[in-house]
Amino acid sequence: MTTARGTGSLRALGVVLVLLALATTGVASHAPAAYRFTNTEAIPDTLDLSRIYGRIQYVEHFPDYKVQVIDHFPDLRVQVVEHFPDAPGKWQIVEHFPDYTIQIVEHFPDFKIKYVDSFPGVE
Repeated sequence: MTTARGTGSLRALGVVLVLLALATTGVASHAPAAYRFTNTEAIPDTLDLSRIYGRIQYVEHFPDYKVQVIDHFPDLRVQVVEHFPDAPGKWQIVEHFPDYTIQIVEHFPDFKIKYVDSFPGVE
């Protein structure tokens, strides 16, 4: 009888230790662990804004990224071009076959942009 109780308590102790390990590493938490802070808002570290250029299509639903257009302190300066969108921040607006789809939002963007006439790219 004592062996069965001892095994059960060891199993419970093992479960508690696993849950404690998961909680301290951030795996079990609700908030993603890898964030950097800019402009007082969190941007995931996996989002490399220097890679967002090329053929862009504006959509109303199911975008790749949600962006907010602002005038000061943008995360990405965007220059709309007709040809050769081959550098960070250069966007060619298209209706078909985009590289990325973008939704313009007022609240809770993935990142913030500012339209510029020259010097596009990451701040």
